[in-house]
Amino acid sequence: MKQKQKKREKAELESLLLYHGEEILLSGQMQREKLFIQHGTVSCFDHSVAVAYTSLRLAVWWRIKVDRRSLVRGALLHDYFLYDWHEADDSHRLHGFRHAKKALLNAREDFRLNAKEEDIIVKHMFPLNLSLPRYRESVLVILADKWCALTEILAVFSVVHRVKAIKAKLQKAASRILSTA
Repeated sequence: MKQKQKKREKAELESLLLYHGEEILLSGQMQREKLFIQHGTVSCFDHSVAVAYTSLRLAVWWRIKVDRRSLVRGALLHDYFLYDWHEADDSHRLHGFRHAKKALLNAREDFRLNAKEEDIIVKHMFPLNLSLPRYRESVLVILADKWCALTEILAVFSVVHRVKAIKAKLQKAASRILSTA
């Protein structure tokens, strides 16, 4: 019984992520994130999806009432800096301190954002960036981001395996959209 319930919960979280994040996930710039490694062997795209999924999961586990749309969109865009920060380049210096602002600038160019989404993106590096988060959604993304980064760096249990299922569903959605166009 518990296994079925867990499976149903995971499927529901994946569906929520796709429902609220489809526009972002299918965008060309977001697809570029697959080219950049974020932590260990995990791409920036997979990391962002894992953070969005984990943020939703934390909200459900802790029974925190959140704006799910803003949570998913902000989480997906939190590392939308669109470069390989591992490359030796002066503009990548102090990446940990600067990339949140770059991600926000890029996200504003490509998407219409609300205040919560902007707060999530620009403050996800707290406490490295000293500005306090204003919303519970921001706090959840901060926690999810740290958890996902840690598991990716240490190459231990990671939610990235959930990303495969989400990507398969996204591929179906993209195919459906393209076939009706």
